[in-house]
Amino acid sequence: MPSPDSLRSAIRDVVDFPKPGIVFYDITPILADATLFRDSITLLVDTAGGQKIDKVVGIDARGFIFAAAVADRIGAGFVPVRKKGKLPWKTRQAAYALEYGESVVELHEDAVAPGETVLLVDDLLATGGTAGAALKLLEQLGAKVAGVSFLIELGFLKGRAKLGDHKVDSILIFD
Repeated sequence: MPSPDSLRSAIRDVVDFPKPGIVFYDITPILADATLFRDSITLLVDTAGGQKIDKVVGIDARGFIFAAAVADRIGAGFVPVRKKGKLPWKTRQAAYALEYGESVVELHEDAVAPGETVLLVDDLLATGGTAGAALKLLEQLGAKVAGVSFLIELGFLKGRAKLGDHKVDSILIFD
């Protein structure tokens, strides 16, 4: 099994991005290294625990990278959760709170059939607003959520609290 430590050491801290006082955890060194990227996908696949997954759902935008690769690896379909106005067909929407205001994510209303088992994947769990909104949409469609998986979790922001009773796995946790 790959080591999360090798992934952690590749993440670049970018201070004061996107605004002063924020430390941005840059995952592009993981994406650029074939071995590290493969290892990150292997670790995310492992969070499914061998369950039969029908669809892997990825959150706009970096979550797409990981979710699509996980879906391919386990033989599941891929479903994008996008920012409002980016999907071309009939959608369901869910709003979530931001530091100053709110944002909206969307999912095609036929993206998941009732009873299908899904794994929600994203690159980062921060405050939990986006993932919580995505879960709300999946539940509205009748999906069975097998789990929610993240490459990185910012534990000090307590985002897990917004994800209800769902199984949550994070490969790396920054406290």
